[in-house]
Amino acid sequence: MSLVTALVYRRRHRLLGRLVQEALALYGMEVPAACEIGPGLTVFHRGFGTVLHPYTTLGADVTLYNGVTIGRADPWVPQELSAMRRVVVGDGAVLCAGAKVVCKEGVLTVGAGTVLGANAVLTRSTGPGEIWAGVPARKVGMREGRRLPPTVPAQALA
Repeated sequence: MSLVTALVYRRRHRLLGRLVQEALALYGMEVPAACEIGPGLTVFHRGFGTVLHPYTTLGADVTLYNGVTIGRADPWVPQELSAMRRVVVGDGAVLCAGAKVVCKEGVLTVGAGTVLGANAVLTRSTGPGEIWAGVPARKVGMREGRRLPPTVPAQALA
């Protein structure tokens, strides 16, 4: 486990939480204590420039590269008036360098095993095992030859 990943998991510590948040800020990461993060998180390149919205849930074995942003598509609206509820990143998803996930309303789900390409801007939910790229992001393929997390039945990808 890398130092940055260890810090991410300790950001909710009762006594050291604030210090951990400041240490993450030195790495250029903003991961609020309200984010829910499953086991097995992998952060490459120290996560420099990564920002997660407080209403973010990351599943198990998620991979984040540097510069990933997960947030609201309506930042000019006060949080309490926003129609955005949550962003859920499924188990085994990979968000490549510079990827942006922006939710305008409701819950945006990045499916289990989905890959979001470098600098892609995702504005809608994806299915399991899909590959998305571009601005705005579009489905460009399916992941093949790689075992997906056990939460994704094999027949769902057929």
